[in-house]
Amino acid sequence: MDLQLENKHVLITGGSKGIGLACAMAFLLEGARVALVSRDAGNLAGAAATLKQTLPDTAARISVHAADLTDPEAAANVLTAVEQAGGPIDILVNSAGAARRTPPDELTPQAWHDAMQAKYFTYIHMMDPLIKRMGQRGSGAIVNVVGAGGKVAGPIHLPGGAANAALMLASAGLAAAYGPKGVRVNVVNPGLTATDRLMEGMAADAKLKRISLDEAMRQANERLPLRRIAQPEEIANAVVFLASPRASYITGAILAMDGAVTPMV
Repeated sequence: MDLQLENKHVLITGGSKGIGLACAMAFLLEGARVALVSRDAGNLAGAAATLKQTLPDTAARISVHAADLTDPEAAANVLTAVEQAGGPIDILVNSAGAARRTPPDELTPQAWHDAMQAKYFTYIHMMDPLIKRMGQRGSGAIVNVVGAGGKVAGPIHLPGGAANAALMLASAGLAAAYGPKGVRVNVVNPGLTATDRLMEGMAADAKLKRISLDEAMRQANERLPLRRIAQPEEIANAVVFLASPRASYITGAILAMDGAVTPMV
C-alpha cells in the first residue's frame, strides 16, 4: 500500500534510538524526509550513520538536531530551526523521554515531578507550538508514542503511568480542538518492546519481585498472549500508518499495542 508520504517532512523526537529510530527508518522507506531530535548529539550522529548505512540513498533526506525538550524555549528553538532548514513540518512523532521505573516504597515527590518532566512536558513542549502552526496552515498529523502504563496502574511505574495518562487526555483533547483546522492527533500505546528502556523496567521488576533478570524476562514473555515482546519496527508500522493520509479519518484514537496482555475496551 502506498501511504502517500513521499517528500513529507517528519519531525521525530527521541529519534536516535528505540521506537523513534525505527519510525525514522519506516518513514524513509516511504519516501519521507526525517528530522531527528534528541538531547544527545552523539546518539543522533550514531542514528544518522545507521540510517545512511542501511538506506544509502536516503542521506539527503535525514537531518539531526540536538535539544533538551524538557526546556520549552529549547523545544521552540529547535522546532524553528527544523522548519527553517527543511520547510514546514507535516508530521510530528513524539517518542522522546521516559520516566524512571521505581518501586513504590522508593518514590519521592521529586520522582513524580521528574516523571512529568521526562515524559509529559517533553511532548507538550513540542506539540503546543507545532500544532498551532499546523492549525494555521490547515493540515498536519501528530502521533504520540505514549505507553500502556497510562491505562493500567503498575506498581513500579506509577509516576510514569500518571504522565502517560495525562498525555492521552491531552492528545484526545487536542484532536477535538484542532480537527476543524485539519490537524489529526493520535496515540500509540506500546506494551513491552525490545528497546534499551525495556531492560531498565525489567531490572526494576526483578528487584521488586526478588527474582533474577532472566526470570523476570521469562515471566514477561509468558504472560503475553502472543508469547513475545514487540519489536520496535512493529510499533513503527502502526505509527507510520496513523501519520499517513491513508488514516485520514482516524483522530483522537488511542491504539493499544500491548499484545492483548490487558483485555479491555
